Amino acid sequence: MASKAMEEKGHEAEMIEMANEGHIDEDALPSKMVKLDQGHADIYYEALERYPNDSTINPEDEKRLKRKLDRRILPLLGICYFFYYVDKTTLSYAAIFGIKTDLKLHGTQYSWLSSIFYFGWLGWAIPSNLLMQRSPPAYYLAGNIFMWGALLMLQAVSKNFTTIAVLRVLSGAAEAIADPAFMLVTSMYYTRAEQPSRISTWYAFNGVGVAGGGLIGYAIGHIKGALASWRYEFIVVGACCSAWAIALGLYLPNSPATFRGFTHEEKLLMIARMRRNQTGVENRRIKWHQIREAVTDYKTYMYLFMGMICNIPNGGISNFSTLVIAGLGFDRLHTALLGIPQGALVVIWIASGALLNDRLPKNSRLLVSALFMLPTISGGLGFLLAPQDAYVGRLICFYLTGSYQASFVILLSVLTSNTAGQSKKMIVSGVIWFGACIGNIISPFFYLTKQAPKYQLGIGSLLAANIIELCMFFAFRFAFIWENKKKKRALEAQAGSAVAFDPNTTAFADLTDKENPYFEYVY
Repeated sequence: MASKAMEEKGHEAEMIEMANEGHIDEDALPSKMVKLDQGHADIYYEALERYPNDSTINPEDEKRLKRKLDRRILPLLGICYFFYYVDKTTLSYAAIFGIKTDLKLHGTQYSWLSSIFYFGWLGWAIPSNLLMQRSPPAYYLAGNIFMWGALLMLQAVSKNFTTIAVLRVLSGAAEAIADPAFMLVTSMYYTRAEQPSRISTWYAFNGVGVAGGGLIGYAIGHIKGALASWRYEFIVVGACCSAWAIALGLYLPNSPATFRGFTHEEKLLMIARMRRNQTGVENRRIKWHQIREAVTDYKTYMYLFMGMICNIPNGGISNFSTLVIAGLGFDRLHTALLGIPQGALVVIWIASGALLNDRLPKNSRLLVSALFMLPTISGGLGFLLAPQDAYVGRLICFYLTGSYQASFVILLSVLTSNTAGQSKKMIVSGVIWFGACIGNIISPFFYLTKQAPKYQLGIGSLLAANIIELCMFFAFRFAFIWENKKKKRALEAQAGSAVAFDPNTTAFADLTDKENPYFEYVY
């Protein structure tokens, strides 16, 4: 009996290897088989045999493993995200250090420099995601980050609008993979329940980046060198980004099966516990039927619209926050320093959202997201309605507008938790950032120079986008509840003929959320 089981297992492994080599269609494999990249199938089989169900996992061992994963993954992603956001604020600080004068920018050219960055991102977002699926993700991410640092340094030598505009388009293309890659890495090593707090952790470095950008801007503002201060801003930040890319390439894992620094037993546990996600991992073959499903799934377009709406506030705040603060009567060095509390508050908002979500019952994510839209809506209203000379009050209101970051982070965890199938995941992940590009492109044009320092249209666009975003959270919640009810009815209809559910049969089979009858949406 045992001999026969081993023979069947050997036959299955042989079929999987043939599928990976392209000799047979992977989709023709029996659904019970784990479909993985060549060379990794054995360890996944072993993990499921060593831990056939979740009750065989020792909770203390799992806690130790999670702590080790947190130490090894989150600092790498967090520091990278710090530089990622500092990079986005370089143009904002360059604005108060004389870039407009030195490059003779006029009319809407500064707004175009803010927006044109996202044209490169827009054009390369989807292709870059598909390339990442075909590549070792850590190496692909590191290579792109190194390029964005190099391109940022090159912006320091710009002599006119055309030169810096071209470099910013290329920089946007290099950065297009960052957020999707961070989300992919998080979904590969953390369960769906763990993802909101982990995404919040690395995304919170966004706020550290705002504060760090203020400190860096303040320090660079004191440099009395041969170059203009804004040129040093690009050189210093770009060099740091490229240096960190090397660290990512060395230490960020490409796969649970090849994660250096973990014992074989730890890798087995790392893999086995991910069975709960039912989202599939590690399939570098692009499946076109999954891409077709992503294109025809109405939720994909909801993510696209949400990405755009969420980033209309972000695009304006990222590039005009220093000008808004300077317009309240502060000099350029104090303006740089006042970016620090703005960043600290972003960290507090994001951390508060993650903690609240962890302590509420299951399926409270979108309600928490809706809750954190209220301070940003209040801040936008206060900034618009406050008297012109209420400088401190308007500054506090402006700081309040950062609470939307907590809502967006939790939305990202909803996307990673509710999209299954590697190819579909790559497309949907790219789509939300595609929408983010559109939002960031159009946002700066709401901040009219003639309306400084109050920027009524700019803050008004922030307020309108936030109200629409609040409504969208409830639309998403309704959609996921409706989808779960549909799945439940389908299973009940098949109850007479359906076999008992074994999560091992679908955990790593690279099924989409629609294909997997046992997939449950979280909200």
